[in-house]
Amino acid sequence: MTDPTRVRRHAERIRELVASVVRTQIKDPRLGMITITDARITADLREATVFYTVLGDAAAQAATAAALESAKGLLRSTVGKALGLRHAPTLMFVQDEVLEHAKHIDELLAAARESDAEVQRIAAGARFAGEAQPYRVDHEPEQEAEADDDSVPAGREDQS
Repeated sequence: MTDPTRVRRHAERIRELVASVVRTQIKDPRLGMITITDARITADLREATVFYTVLGDAAAQAATAAALESAKGLLRSTVGKALGLRHAPTLMFVQDEVLEHAKHIDELLAAARESDAEVQRIAAGARFAGEAQPYRVDHEPEQEAEADDDSVPAGREDQS
């Protein structure tokens, strides 16, 4: 059984190594503005998934994916030597969709801000579904003042 800390450490090291090799050793003109965002490795340390983002349109993203596929052997060799494992993990590259998710969230927040004025307009004419004060006070304030008097209670006056 592999230690989860060791797996996490290897995944972090793979991310750093792939980013370094992509920046310094791969000279493929198809490689666009790429950022290695994350790496995950299986518990048996045999397969690693590397997540990346690319700035640009769909053509730039496809070209970068092709460049990474062609450089997969060099990257696997470098990772295997640096990690010192018996078997170099196979690398799989997956385009990270963080930017698309962030853009979608921004659009949702902008729509919420626009509809906030409409919500305020509707709320101005709203009424409570039940009572305005759901926690009723069962006793009156005048009754409390009478009970706080130092006088004899009402039922005890004639027994003296």
